[in-house]
Amino acid sequence: MRSTTYIIIAAISILALLAACGRGKRDYSSWQQLPADGWAYNDTISLLPVDTTLTDNDSILNGSTLHVALRHSNAYPYSNIWLELTYHGDGPYLLRDTINMPLADLYGRWLGSGFGAGYQHELIVNPDTRIDLTRPVALRHIMRVDTLRGVEQIGILVEKN
Repeated sequence: MRSTTYIIIAAISILALLAACGRGKRDYSSWQQLPADGWAYNDTISLLPVDTTLTDNDSILNGSTLHVALRHSNAYPYSNIWLELTYHGDGPYLLRDTINMPLADLYGRWLGSGFGAGYQHELIVNPDTRIDLTRPVALRHIMRVDTLRGVEQIGILVEKN
């Protein structure tokens, strides 16, 4: 009787682990590590959502959701960050968005996920976007400082609708 109970518990545990290993919601993503001495105002980060050497990529996603994500440490001195995002749609035009991403609440507590000294934030930029995944997405901070310290990584995430 006791061995049957252990077998059932083990089977349920294995099934739960396999269910957790399923594919996440993110279909395409790209991250870049920022310099340890800070992110300079003129440094534009260029991210390519997909690996263009693969043959089974979607070139243009219709009705996809574009996210900007950021990882920062406790050393980040502000409660938000202003970003400028430039990307290609399905036409000949560049699309540009200005984003205000809140990182802390009114009392200075960090928002987002994470623990210890690192936090990750994610913000939907534009739902139902037609984005060309084979062309780079450019990000730069537009804060009123020359060098922004405490930001560790910046990324983009694209989710098919």
